[in-house]
Amino acid sequence: METLLSGFQAEIGSISSDIKILQEKSMDMGLRLKNRKVAESKLAKFVEDIIVPPRMVDILVDGEVNEEYLRTLETLSKKLKFVEVDPMVKASKALKDVQPELEKLRQKAVSKVFDFIVQKLYALRKPKTNIQILQQNVLLKYKYVITFLKEHGKEIYNEVRAAYIDTMNKVLSAHFRAYIQALEKLQLDIATAEDLIGVETRSSGLFTRAREPLKNRSAVFALGDRINIIKGIEEPALIPHIAEASSLKYPYEVLFRSLQKLLMDTATSEYNFCEDFFGEENVFYEIFSGPFGVIDEHVNTILPNCYDAIGLMLMILIIRQHQLIMSRRRIPCLDSYLDKVNISLWPRFKMVFDMHLSSLRNANVRTLWEDDVHPHYVMRRYAEFTASLIHLNTEYGDGQLELNLERLRMAVDDLIIKLAKNFPKPKLQTVFLINNYDMTIAVLKEAGPEGGKIQMHFEELLKSNTTLFVEELLQEHFNDLIKFVKSRASEDSTSSNDKPITVAEVEPLVKDFASRWKAAIELMHKDVITSFSNFLCGMEILRAALTQLLLYYTRLSDCIKRIVGGSALNKDLVSISSIMYEIRKYSRTF
Repeated sequence: METLLSGFQAEIGSISSDIKILQEKSMDMGLRLKNRKVAESKLAKFVEDIIVPPRMVDILVDGEVNEEYLRTLETLSKKLKFVEVDPMVKASKALKDVQPELEKLRQKAVSKVFDFIVQKLYALRKPKTNIQILQQNVLLKYKYVITFLKEHGKEIYNEVRAAYIDTMNKVLSAHFRAYIQALEKLQLDIATAEDLIGVETRSSGLFTRAREPLKNRSAVFALGDRINIIKGIEEPALIPHIAEASSLKYPYEVLFRSLQKLLMDTATSEYNFCEDFFGEENVFYEIFSGPFGVIDEHVNTILPNCYDAIGLMLMILIIRQHQLIMSRRRIPCLDSYLDKVNISLWPRFKMVFDMHLSSLRNANVRTLWEDDVHPHYVMRRYAEFTASLIHLNTEYGDGQLELNLERLRMAVDDLIIKLAKNFPKPKLQTVFLINNYDMTIAVLKEAGPEGGKIQMHFEELLKSNTTLFVEELLQEHFNDLIKFVKSRASEDSTSSNDKPITVAEVEPLVKDFASRWKAAIELMHKDVITSFSNFLCGMEILRAALTQLLLYYTRLSDCIKRIVGGSALNKDLVSISSIMYEIRKYSRTF
């Protein structure tokens, strides 16, 4: 048994040493397997990255440029980058086999996509092509081609970029040129160099050019419906052939807005496309150097012949609105262009404004004067012109313009006073001034509540001239009464005056007044109605005159009460209530 057991023991000992050996072998094999797996994964990746499968070659060499082609291009791009980047790959022998093939494939792919893209670019040149649809639906699909060329064919990329810029520059320049030519046929001339505030209406000379119908002439000074262009700033651009078919003509600012609107929309679309397709905004500026040039040339021919100050101010506002629209769109590409246009419009506006100003300063009073106390046409033009500019300036808030309007007001003040002095009677002069001031205030109020300083100035003048007229009117009819009241009635009858007021001194005044006061008021009423073009203003003045008369008469009555024996005149005194009744009667007429 002992022998048997010791035999077992020896056997178990040998098995355990066998197990140990097997364990060591297993660990060794595990390690080798792990190393082989790592090596295999690295090699497999290397082989996969460096190998060029026949299918890929077929697609790149013979395939159509489509989505599958683009996916294959991406694969080729990865292989080209892999070969370039990894230093281990550069040292490998496999690369020597593969590199010439890869280079051939790169060249083939670059030339193939170049031909493809250039062909697509030629489609842009075809007449009546919708460029935006072609860009969005065709070119952007093949955006990866541009990325590939940028990375693996820089020279070819530059050629494509140059071809695109050249094509779009020519196409868009031609578009804008054609559009401008069509717009020019729709232009309505509003003002000439002679259409100034201070120029007489009777045109001098035999060869004055045929004028547009009168309804357009009023637009030189009055804003009217032209303000609607600012309200409809986002409206689509005009379509010239439709406008031409309906034989409509437009003031220049309407055409200007259409042109700028078309430019904004085209530029927005093109800028977004260039950013997306080429990934660089410089492409946009190179393309648009053409259209900018075409538009500049057009504006620079129009501006020197533009004498329409209101149109110019509207154009300044249009540019201002367009700047706001572009900043809302967050597109910066027109910033410097719009600034440049704005800078060219202001000096022209200032020049035309100064022409109006000097037309007032150098106006020929002799030829402008008409023997008529109604508002003068120069004053109406001034009022409409000022009201228009004040209305437009509330949008813009330009301090410089306010100063210029102040200079214009001073010039018209001087002129209207010179014109008034041509009337022989002071009363007619005052009537003329009141009519003009009243009309000016009415026009300024119509334009909106922004009349401000200028309106207040004319209201002051109207007030002072009304007081003057009331005095003149009363003196015409009740001169003796007024003289007496002013010189004697204020004296206290008890004061130690040399000559106290006597009944004999007052009696003729009282009897004269009693005999003709109603007739005199009727005459004053007629006088006022014929003198003042604005009925309401006339009635206000009449009421003021009658109230002033009542004051004078009241003072006379008070004076009589203080005279010794004045009660004898009571029978001839007109009662205050009778005069009040008459005043009310005339007040009721409006």
